[in-house]
Amino acid sequence: MGVVLAAGAGRRFLASGGAGPKQRALVRGVPMVVATLAAVTRAGLDEVVVVQGAADLRDLVPMGVVVLDNPRWEEGLATSLHVALDHARAAGHDAAVVGLADQPGVRSEAWAALAIAPSAPPIAVATYAGRRGNPVCLHLTVWDLLPTTGDEGARALMRDRPELVREVPCTGEPHDVDTLEDLDRWS
Repeated sequence: MGVVLAAGAGRRFLASGGAGPKQRALVRGVPMVVATLAAVTRAGLDEVVVVQGAADLRDLVPMGVVVLDNPRWEEGLATSLHVALDHARAAGHDAAVVGLADQPGVRSEAWAALAIAPSAPPIAVATYAGRRGNPVCLHLTVWDLLPTTGDEGARALMRDRPELVREVPCTGEPHDVDTLEDLDRWS
């Protein structure tokens, strides 16, 4: 299952002069969340979900993508991750490939590579030129180890339990669009 986390308010983007919500900001002529979802859906995952919170994105989400609401989005990214993992568990998935809506340069090949990563060790993380980024594949055996609040998802677990992690070399541009200046680089 592919998961796009898109629940945040984009405060840094707004503070830098961007018009919100950030997920709707145009990247090469399309809303950022649409560009990200296009890459995920091209990866051929069995299900794709997007977690929304601060902004309603339903009108942008392509058919076939499941929209999940996170009423606790203000408590941090970890709450959105758990909304997605609760859905994954209920749907019978044994792994989730998780990425961020504000990383439109992550290619479908990265999503696909993480999806086929073996389940041992149970966390697979994309690397770009040797640096860790997104997406991250989380096998169900680690879901209960992830933080439930705050702005760290799997990063804290990967830092504390390196033996659980495999790196998967990928190509693409994994940079976040956090400010208007970041968006200008993409446009």
